[in-house]
Amino acid sequence: MKDARKFYIDGKWVDSIDGTDRAVINPSTEEEYATISLGGSQDLNTAIAAAKASFAVWSQTSKKDRLDLLKTILDIYIRRGSEMGEAMSLEMGAPIDLANGLQTAIGQVHIEAFIKTLENFEFERPLSEGAKNDRIFYEPIGVCGLITPWNWPMNQVTLKVIPALAAGCTMILKPSEESPMSSLLFAEYLDEAGVPAGVFNLINGDGAGVGSQLTSHPDVDFVSFTGSTRAGQAITKSAADTVKRVALELGGKGANIIFDDADAEAVTRGALHCFENTGQSCNAPTRMLVQRSRYESAVEEASLAAKSLKVDHASKSGNHMGPAVNEAQFLKINSMIDVGIKEGARLVAGGTGKPAGLNRGFFVKPTVFADCNNEMAVMNQEIFGPVLSMMPFDTEEEAIKIANDTPYGLANYVQTQDPAKANRVARQLRSGMVEMNGNFRTAAEGSPFGGYKQSGNGREGGIWGLEDFLEVKGVGGWNLDC
Repeated sequence: MKDARKFYIDGKWVDSIDGTDRAVINPSTEEEYATISLGGSQDLNTAIAAAKASFAVWSQTSKKDRLDLLKTILDIYIRRGSEMGEAMSLEMGAPIDLANGLQTAIGQVHIEAFIKTLENFEFERPLSEGAKNDRIFYEPIGVCGLITPWNWPMNQVTLKVIPALAAGCTMILKPSEESPMSSLLFAEYLDEAGVPAGVFNLINGDGAGVGSQLTSHPDVDFVSFTGSTRAGQAITKSAADTVKRVALELGGKGANIIFDDADAEAVTRGALHCFENTGQSCNAPTRMLVQRSRYESAVEEASLAAKSLKVDHASKSGNHMGPAVNEAQFLKINSMIDVGIKEGARLVAGGTGKPAGLNRGFFVKPTVFADCNNEMAVMNQEIFGPVLSMMPFDTEEEAIKIANDTPYGLANYVQTQDPAKANRVARQLRSGMVEMNGNFRTAAEGSPFGGYKQSGNGREGGIWGLEDFLEVKGVGGWNLDC
């Protein structure tokens, strides 16, 4: 059993003052393999005090100094990448090839992108060519509370920590208690890189404890949260009394619109994308809308894709699907599958229970429902598991209407070989991201990630992600001779 109960506060690894122990479970085996501490109010207050004290100096550092630090962090991240992949695979069940691949690589991509963004960003500029004595300053917002989820740990940690450092902010990171080990390892990277004491602090905790106290604390100036819509609503209310800025990246129920002229691999590609990371992605294309003339063949293709996808332990190499993150998620996914059956959706692949031969571990079956409608829970609620819900449509206008008939607006997908139609539909979809014909723009370096409606606000990545951590100051009568 690994002892991981220390926090990283003010440049040191310290014991918890008033925390409680919590086991970290390997979802492939259901066995405890590490112990962390869930922090208490004294732990959090110590971390916030350290961040507040270090802000005055760190906020005034030069862009060059920050760039040098980010480049050092990048070098360490690349050198120790295999450690990161192993940590994520153990803690949240990503198959080891996925964990060593995209789960780790996406963090590197984000660090590299923020380095380029920072290199090109001007923190001081004239208001306009004709108003050079009116200056615009971009200044660090202050002490930041960063709350990250368990499903893509390094994706979210790097999307928050790196721009916060680049902007000149100080911070407290609270990773998910379900996947804390990768963030503790990332803290080692930052310590090795020489991040000044107090600039970066890490404290483990749950949402009801550390999370709620962090978001309401008067000395925290900004909260960046990624997680469920329900938690995002609670955080917004918690932060309201101190009128702090809150950026939210929340849930989704992405529609994948497959027109009858889509390429031959569109359905299989879409189904496998839905099942990636065991369906535990907020931007997963979980609603497949298929033009009626192609619908029945698409149902068969999606069913075959689900049935051909192997499910196995995260420690094994190969292109298979791993377990759900924990027992609660396993039960939720199975409960939603049962709801879909009772609602009258046609089950064409998967179903409730564990796959054959996997009696231990939180394994679920890749599942496909056909003949759904937007009134069904499997079509309008985020399941966060490998469940694909299919529905036919007749016209382009109908497809757009169905896709937009949701409280979410994170990512949608369009499959057609008609370029004009693809562009036309993309413009009308009410979501922060649209991917067409397998061009996964969300993985592009510096792309903005975020959504409309109940999928959140703000954007992570690139210049948008950096600006989230900055305040804008206007100064009139600036003396150009000084």
